[in-house]
Amino acid sequence: MCSHTGGLGPRTDPHRARYDDVVDDVIGTVTEAAARAVRAGVRSDGILIDPTHDFGKNTWHSLALTRRLDELVATGWPVLVALSRKDFVGETLDLPVEDRLEGTLAATAISAWHGARVFRTHDTRATRRVLDMVASIRGVRPPTAPQRGLA
Repeated sequence: MCSHTGGLGPRTDPHRARYDDVVDDVIGTVTEAAARAVRAGVRSDGILIDPTHDFGKNTWHSLALTRRLDELVATGWPVLVALSRKDFVGETLDLPVEDRLEGTLAATAISAWHGARVFRTHDTRATRRVLDMVASIRGVRPPTAPQRGLA
């Protein structure tokens, strides 16, 4: 797992995090980490990159990462997102942790549409259904039980 934390240690809240371009910073950091891992002997098919929403970032940074996730996907490395109940969802919608499901699922759908391949979630069933629906809309998964207008 190659992730971007903006140089902060684990469980450190960012304070006035600044980037010229957060997406460019994330791409540079995680792709360099992936290249280092390969040089160190890690199989390339065992590497994921993670923009690490909220870690070392403010809400605007995490929204930009979601909006521009296709740029991370374009690096060729499989992208993992961990969006479930994140602060950026709560701050965007002004919701406490226990009420962030819909915002999480919206961010998940956008991330799936942009090509994220691995999703860490608290709400597995709802997330799976969102991912299946996105895949069907994209045309890469057939509907499970089509019946209307076929008989």
